[in-house]
Amino acid sequence: MERMTVSRAAQLCGGTLLPEAESSALLGNVVIDSRMVMPGDLFVAYRGERVDGHDYIASAFARGAAGCLVERVPDGADGLGPLILVPDVQKALEQIAKAYREQFKLPIIGITGSVGKTTAKEMISAVLSRRLRTLKTAGNLNNQIGVPMMISRLDSGYEAAVIEMGISDFGEMRVLADLVRPAVAVFTTIGHAHLEYLHDLDGVLKAKTEMLEYLSDEAPVILNGDDEKLRGLKCRQRKICYGFGVDNDFRALSCETDDSGIQCDVAGGGRTIRLRIPAFGRHHVYAALAAVAVGVFFGLSDEEIIAGIADFHNVERRAELVRTAFITMIDDSYNANPDSVRSGIDTLVQLPGKRHVCILGDMLELGKESGEMHRGVGRYAAEKGVELVLTAGTYGRDTAAGAGEAGVCFESRDALISALPRLIAEGDCLLVKASKGSHFELVSAALRKLAEQHAGAECAGERGKL
Repeated sequence: MERMTVSRAAQLCGGTLLPEAESSALLGNVVIDSRMVMPGDLFVAYRGERVDGHDYIASAFARGAAGCLVERVPDGADGLGPLILVPDVQKALEQIAKAYREQFKLPIIGITGSVGKTTAKEMISAVLSRRLRTLKTAGNLNNQIGVPMMISRLDSGYEAAVIEMGISDFGEMRVLADLVRPAVAVFTTIGHAHLEYLHDLDGVLKAKTEMLEYLSDEAPVILNGDDEKLRGLKCRQRKICYGFGVDNDFRALSCETDDSGIQCDVAGGGRTIRLRIPAFGRHHVYAALAAVAVGVFFGLSDEEIIAGIADFHNVERRAELVRTAFITMIDDSYNANPDSVRSGIDTLVQLPGKRHVCILGDMLELGKESGEMHRGVGRYAAEKGVELVLTAGTYGRDTAAGAGEAGVCFESRDALISALPRLIAEGDCLLVKASKGSHFELVSAALRKLAEQHAGAECAGERGKL
């Protein structure tokens, strides 16, 4: 954290510095895992359900932490290094991060939505990076812990930042937006996510658009104009809409898919740009449209925007296309809600394969309509011609029931994994999708291993022929 000392951090959050002597050590990044501490970092000791960060203070100092933000002083921790003692490490971290953010005048693009935040973040940062040194959200650091961690990585060398902002309840976006103070807002979709807390689509819209309270009147609000809720959004800022519909400011005119991805013409800002998107699926076109809109707003040339989109890379397990000699797999096992699953199915059936197979786990935090929503995605898969829908989890039977004859439900994720060698055949095209808490990354890992084993068996067979 450039130009912020341990003592200054303690003052900003109203913490007690132990020992009381002034500490002029400059802070680096905010870290919550002691194993990731680098010399100069600020270690924040969170108390979780299974792990208490206070038990790892000694480890953090051993790795070179400049200080630790704590709620208590464990036996043996005093004297190891500077401690900032506070009643609530979360609130203290937010206060420190807010003050640190205020040191920088660079524009930050805040991205939110129910589906496609990470893809849009990657696409937009790829475009901006063609001209500006751009910080982007790493991994899943998009919540009330992750966003302050990302802000701590700002330094005077950055010229822009793209920050993903994820929420699950009312009021959370206000906290994030107060920290980020975005100069540009990007909204992807308003979909069926976190309904356990946000109740319905109107609730999702209300919670997401809390961000607008922290944008200036002149700030652009770049949103998906094909999304019904976003299209009708009333706000004091200037709306810039993107999508396939004729009324959008940035519009996809034509899209063609081949083995390398999507070719697409985008019209907007008084120009038409021919893009090559190195990915598959309609949702990637939406992300590219948002990136074009941001690029035009920041004055990038056609050539810079085209090159940025061509540089796009998917984050691991976010609609990652895995091609092997045995199977083709869309590994989208990081997260899921009804809208993103339908989008994944749309992408799946566009890809060539002897069979199209969905392997679906639970979609979490959907509230009282969870069962029907799972049946709905099962029905959607069957209607799109998916030949086999494999499921497991609390709502696995609902998904399988919705898929009808194509649906097969297993009593557990491990049972599903065990059945893969006899159910998956050469030439299949697969979609693996589930909420993060379902841990279907284990399913995709098993499929990768199965493909490797098949390749090994083929090589052994070829050697035998010699």
